[in-house]
Amino acid sequence: MISKKAKYAIKALKVLTEEFGKGPVLISYISAKENIPKKFLEAILLELRNHGILQSQKGKGGGYLLRVDPERVNLAQVLRVIDGPIAPTPCVSLNFYVRCDDCSDEVTCAIRPIMERVRDANLAVYENTSLTTFFRKEAPTENPADEVPVGTVA
Repeated sequence: MISKKAKYAIKALKVLTEEFGKGPVLISYISAKENIPKKFLEAILLELRNHGILQSQKGKGGGYLLRVDPERVNLAQVLRVIDGPIAPTPCVSLNFYVRCDDCSDEVTCAIRPIMERVRDANLAVYENTSLTTFFRKEAPTENPADEVPVGTVA
């Protein structure tokens, strides 16, 4: 589950993606448009700036803007900045690995293999979803043939 802070970050990035190429966007505009508490938003935007996703401009006409094209920023990058590890357990994290303190042997651990699959499935979605594709105006096309009726096994 992602945090409320991550949800706010994604909502703020939606506005910045929509405004990409138009110049800096005021924090107050983002806050009002997405109903995000201004003080909380300031901290989130600063964190994204410190990790190279955003840049800021001070003074008249200042605000925040994406540092790079939104096509080059994916959800995995954003979630790692805001929430830290994406992996469900620390022993399967690609960037924040820590051995589980309650596990005597990772090789024979019954939980680790499924947690690796969960991590990989999440990463497949997060890493392949850029800000541009995430906030695309048109609805994604759905293929009804790919749907499996409830109660059946695929």
